[in-house]
Amino acid sequence: MMETEAPLSSPAKRGTSRTQKLLFFLTAWLICLMPFLFWWNTWFGRKLTDQQLNEYLHDAKKPRHIQQALVQVGERITRRDATAKQWYPDLVHLAAAPVEEVRNTDAWVMGQDTTGAGFHDALLKMLHDPSPMVRGNAALSLVRFGDASGRPQIVTLLQPAEITAPESGRIVDADRPGTAIHQGGLIAKLRYGHEQTAEIRSPIPGRIRSVAGTGANIVAGAQIAVIDPSTEQVWEALRALYLVGQSDDLPAILPYERDLPDISNDVRQQAAEAERAIRERVK
Repeated sequence: MMETEAPLSSPAKRGTSRTQKLLFFLTAWLICLMPFLFWWNTWFGRKLTDQQLNEYLHDAKKPRHIQQALVQVGERITRRDATAKQWYPDLVHLAAAPVEEVRNTDAWVMGQDTTGAGFHDALLKMLHDPSPMVRGNAALSLVRFGDASGRPQIVTLLQPAEITAPESGRIVDADRPGTAIHQGGLIAKLRYGHEQTAEIRSPIPGRIRSVAGTGANIVAGAQIAVIDPSTEQVWEALRALYLVGQSDDLPAILPYERDLPDISNDVRQQAAEAERAIRERVK
């Protein structure tokens, strides 16, 4: 018998090298690590030590760090932690910070302690801030001091924000009515001049009531969008007006009781309570 020739064996598959395995592991690790690092660096709930808090309060290059530190100072104040007092001079100083979000947070924090040296005067100055949100937060904080100086700013918090065109031009992109929007959120883009584009952003958090559609031609000063204030903003304003509101404020309050759509029962009830309190005061 003839011996059959053994079949040629196929070449062995080349295994993954150690270097490739390490690179694969490193890539997977980075994919998991990067979101965690982003969350870790932006989450305001991460507790800071006293040293970190002091560093963050003075980190002018990273406003988010200042905001995080301010929030945690505020938390210490509400817990009546005496260590918070060491940063009170910083809170007064930050009332004039160049970044709006920092001033906005600072106005809220100073309202947590009516005994803070310099807080009352700083908040009074903030009633003239260029930002409507900073003015509103300062006015709300002043109510805690028993000071109704910011009542007009509080009433403004109940009113929709009307946004006008800075230049004559054409809307090249726009969000949809009914869309929830945060403060500083992009609403539309306006093309003007020699192919220049202006981004139209919301000055308040809330919901888009109306906005000029894509392709619309707009003249300078004409209305581009109307933003209804957020539920949280309305709630805080109504709570403050329950304490300091006057009869002149009722036209701004009454629509939240019955006329405006999509208003929660809690807000309607708070509006009704604010109306009753005001009518009792003016008897």
